[in-house]
Amino acid sequence: MAIFTYSINLIFTSVANFSEIYLILILLKLSLAWFPTVNWYNEPFCSLNRLTDPYLKLFRGTIPMIFGMDMSPMLGIIFLQCLTVIFNNIRIESIT
Repeated sequence: MAIFTYSINLIFTSVANFSEIYLILILLKLSLAWFPTVNWYNEPFCSLNRLTDPYLKLFRGTIPMIFGMDMSPMLGIIFLQCLTVIFNNIRIESIT
């Protein structure tokens, strides 16, 4: 039974860590978008774009633009932060 609880806790911790890393990648992409000299067709920016765009496209258009700025990535960031908190707080205790 302890192996089962350990493996479930490992999965929850891995999902939480992955979402934290992915959140950092999204914040990096959004920060780089403010610089007009970034060429998104060159590496490593192209890979960063390919990693984050499918997730951000899920939220695009859900919040109207404010002063010409797309605010929909905020929903994606909030969702990832909630996912991280939930999976960090889920722990299964072994019954002995």
